[in-house]
Amino acid sequence: MPRQHGVLREGLIAGFLGASSVALWFLIVDSMSGRPFYTPAVLGSGLLGILGPAGAEGMATHVVVYTIFHYAAFCAVGMLLTFIIHHAEVESGVLAGLLILFVAFETGFYGLTALLSQAELLGDLAWYQIAAGNLLASIAMGVYLWRGHPALRGAFDRALGGTE
Repeated sequence: MPRQHGVLREGLIAGFLGASSVALWFLIVDSMSGRPFYTPAVLGSGLLGILGPAGAEGMATHVVVYTIFHYAAFCAVGMLLTFIIHHAEVESGVLAGLLILFVAFETGFYGLTALLSQAELLGDLAWYQIAAGNLLASIAMGVYLWRGHPALRGAFDRALGGTE
């Protein structure tokens, strides 16, 4: 009997894996440079600056606010990705679109990150560190979903081969 996968549960797990891999990556990078939690503090400060006037929040507040945002965003992406994969099990052509969407998203993300790093908006955060964290998240989420849906291999071959 086929195993049932819930989009919500699976998406939350995929999102948690992606968010955790990025968080762990930056904890390692920041700790090696002698500034643990620097990245979420900078990004949290920027996020609070966008959401409203900056007050006298401390580093802990910046880290907590960004961490909540970070996990929520990854869980939303995880649920969307899981929804697409569930649909792809019925209509394998969706996987070709997912691949194109992934490449476009990653290219745009890296371009935006490089642009922001040139404008000093990201401070000392190097675009390649952010790209490496994003790559780790993609791998973690992709491996989890790939293992949970073994039929995807054949669907992916059909979608890219045009033999649907």
